[in-house]
Amino acid sequence: MTQWHSEKHLRVNVTPFHLDDVDPNSTPGLDPDSKRATKKSLKGMRQELMGLQRRLWAEHERSVLLVLQALDAGGKDGTIRRVFSGVNPQGVQVSGFRQPTPEEASHDYLWRIHQAVPGKGEIGIFNRSHYEDVVATYVTKTINDPERQRRFAEIRSFEDYLDRNGIELVKVFLHISKDEQKQRFQQRVDDPEKQWKFSQSDLSTRKKWAQYQDAYSEAISATSTEESPWFVIPANHRWARDYSIIILLLDRLKMMDPQFPKRPSLKGTVIT
Repeated sequence: MTQWHSEKHLRVNVTPFHLDDVDPNSTPGLDPDSKRATKKSLKGMRQELMGLQRRLWAEHERSVLLVLQALDAGGKDGTIRRVFSGVNPQGVQVSGFRQPTPEEASHDYLWRIHQAVPGKGEIGIFNRSHYEDVVATYVTKTINDPERQRRFAEIRSFEDYLDRNGIELVKVFLHISKDEQKQRFQQRVDDPEKQWKFSQSDLSTRKKWAQYQDAYSEAISATSTEESPWFVIPANHRWARDYSIIILLLDRLKMMDPQFPKRPSLKGTVIT
């Protein structure tokens, strides 16, 4: 496989950025013919992720927050299932954010987000996130552009606050093509076991594909910072997507280098 580097291949380093600049069918840093070898390597990488997660949980000082955003059928659920297969569920927390409940709607838009931030030692996963409140709300004209710009500034401040409090953000946009979305929708419609995942509202959103592409591009441009950058992963190929996300998490956890707490020597202790 090609030498892989997340900063080079996936990180958003240009402003303004647009999703049209990324081919969703590409496999950055990976040979398109390396599918079998890449999938084989994932098992060992999951084991490595499990070991680092165990150390993070034992250290109990910092946490990691994986933010997953995508259009409908972008692969968020599958990513969580495949990447975190075998990881100790005690130290992993998954939170999903859809239409706000009446209680959530009675608070500011970041209220429900902050409540779901992972505790010390945990890996948190956001299946959708606060970015729904600057993308979907803007496309549906729930908020106007001045309000959106204000929220961009608030999100940058909020994420900086998380960073300063020991919460490492890994923000990922799973980028699929419109044709790929069509195929995945059709698979859901045709498979009785997947029909529950399909909603007529998905088609309404699909009709606004271009608006959503623009809105996500603008949100990514406005909130990809040095401390909390965005990573855009071409996600038409599930095997390349899974590899990319595991590498991102491994890179971040290795940089954090969590350690088991030191304890006084137990040498000579006899359990009775």
